[in-house]
Amino acid sequence: MSPAAFFAEMISPRFNPAAVLDISQSGKVLVISDLHMGVGYRDDLAHNGMLLMDMLEGYYWRKGWTLVLNGDIEELLRYPLDAIKEQWARLYRIFDRFNATGRLYKTLGNHDEGLLFEPGYPYALYNAVRIETGILPLYVYHGHQSSKVYTCYNNLINAGIRYLLKPIGIRNISSARSPNRRFHVEKHAYAFSRDNHCISIIGHTHRALFESLGRFEYIKFEIERLCRDYPASRGADRERIASEVRALRFELSKLKRSERRDILRQSLYGDELPVPCLFNSGSAISKKGINAIELTNETIALVYWFIEGRGKKFVRRGGYSLEKIRGTPYCRSVLNQNRLDYVQAKIELLGKSVFSASPQGTLALQEELEEAAADAV
Repeated sequence: MSPAAFFAEMISPRFNPAAVLDISQSGKVLVISDLHMGVGYRDDLAHNGMLLMDMLEGYYWRKGWTLVLNGDIEELLRYPLDAIKEQWARLYRIFDRFNATGRLYKTLGNHDEGLLFEPGYPYALYNAVRIETGILPLYVYHGHQSSKVYTCYNNLINAGIRYLLKPIGIRNISSARSPNRRFHVEKHAYAFSRDNHCISIIGHTHRALFESLGRFEYIKFEIERLCRDYPASRGADRERIASEVRALRFELSKLKRSERRDILRQSLYGDELPVPCLFNSGSAISKKGINAIELTNETIALVYWFIEGRGKKFVRRGGYSLEKIRGTPYCRSVLNQNRLDYVQAKIELLGKSVFSASPQGTLALQEELEEAAADAV
């Protein structure tokens, strides 16, 4: 199935009704992806495994959240499922607790599609989950479906990784490690969401996105906002703004060095204003913590979990809400948050072409453009 056909099928009435989660009246949902649970010293999750288990069990389970595992949960390209289950027995017990109360949804990624052929696998598996909020629909899917490489040749890729690359110690070939592949995946998911006036929450690229903006783009917008506030500021507030701008500029320069500049200059939204329709929950295998998406029927947030003293510098520097979990070394920070009705308004206003309005509106716009052109001459 082509990426376009997959997306069309996902929003059609034929879409699996069992994969619909309704939180329009109440409910809280955590979306997390790309755990890549493995075995042994090359296990990608080993670094954050204890943090993940403690935050799921001690915070989200206790507080009544529903858990959506959005693909690439088990690393089946390198390890057999039985070995993974033995290695992560406690984590599976936590999944069991969510599942037993109907609070677990699990989508498939390109690294764990083999679960479809595992007899007796205990959790229902979906290509996507539609979440009804009462404001606008959200579609949670892994994101690899936008690439013909994975939709057409995933079995061949799996065999190559397991039987060729793994024995000689080469890590996975992944979109997360290729700026070009990341951009391709995100661009297709963005276009689908914009054209259908909905929100997509993906994983796969391991790059956290909020309202269609990555960290690089967000920093530029934040610097612009601070510069606007600077002239009216005084005293300590003025120095704080100057300090934040210096820190953000330094972080921007680091991002430029870590990514190819031609990729950074590209935009998911072309020459248009960004439509806040694409979100990415990041991954659980970063060296400095775990990103995830939190969702209620009113708000959506990008959160970051880390061990105190080991988190990313831009979070520890201040300016972000920080919750220290009592009795643990863990911290939860809300990096971005917005109301869904505000996001919906922006999608409705910015997601449509300016020439798709009423004939009167189109005529008025054309007259404005003609006047502007005449003034320029």
